[in-house]
Amino acid sequence: MTDPEDQVAAVRGFNRFYTRKLGVLDQHLLQSPFSLSEARVLYELAHREDAAARDIGIELGLDAGYLSRIVQKFDDDGLIARKPLPTDRRQVRLNLTAKGRQTFAKLNRSSHDEVAAMLDSLDGESRTAVVRAMGTIERMLEPPASKPAGFLLRSHRVGDIGWVISRQGRAYAEEYGWDISYEALVAEICAQFIRSFDPAREHCWIAEVDGEPVGSIFLVNGGEGVAKLRLLLVEEKARGLGVGRALVEQCIRTARDNGYTRMTLWTQSILLAARGIYARAGFRQVKEEKHHSFGVDLVGETWEMEL
Repeated sequence: MTDPEDQVAAVRGFNRFYTRKLGVLDQHLLQSPFSLSEARVLYELAHREDAAARDIGIELGLDAGYLSRIVQKFDDDGLIARKPLPTDRRQVRLNLTAKGRQTFAKLNRSSHDEVAAMLDSLDGESRTAVVRAMGTIERMLEPPASKPAGFLLRSHRVGDIGWVISRQGRAYAEEYGWDISYEALVAEICAQFIRSFDPAREHCWIAEVDGEPVGSIFLVNGGEGVAKLRLLLVEEKARGLGVGRALVEQCIRTARDNGYTRMTLWTQSILLAARGIYARAGFRQVKEEKHHSFGVDLVGETWEMEL
């Protein structure tokens, strides 16, 4: 098909088909209380820190008045926190509250299950072809922007483990509303790591930007050839630099070099950014289980990969 008009018609036809296929013309999304536009705003807030309302409106092409009503609804429902921009108090930064992140996690899970059901209707070869074609469309229409990673990874040293415990406890309390029992769990994991540390089989990496720690990850011997990836953390100020991806890739690389045959990790469905990194690195979810921990209701997930 070489005629420009035919090409335009083909793209428009595909857009109409795919819109119907995903069901986004329904008044509300996935039997949730959210419209499609509200769900899109919620998604942007879940994947950004200190997002400017104006920037989200521009990104999604939403009318300023309509976006303002969405933001007000989210505020009334306790899903977001507003923070005025110091340089211009007319502009506000938005972040999801713990309730907001939990709400998005449920919506995200529903979306995941719906797409999984759609793909399950295809055989393996057809499913691979569909996913590959989608990737081609995305790459051709919007090539990924390259971002230089201005950070370095180093081995842990005295004082780093205390920093990990403190930052893990504070980060999850501020972002997800977890209570101090999570900090206690992190302290137990770190103490065990120090007591039984085997430098030939285990490791802790600290990510630094300008000499300041901004992230960490642990490789722990789980026995019987299994390596455990534990306590991935990236500080808010370093997100978007590729720190999390680099930490996970370093952990996987070292596990292979050390002779492990499989790697496993435990995470929560609400930790969207981390789950995305794990999936792109080659992990697959093998188990999930609802539980009440750290003062909140969670869905724990076990992920694994062969090395």
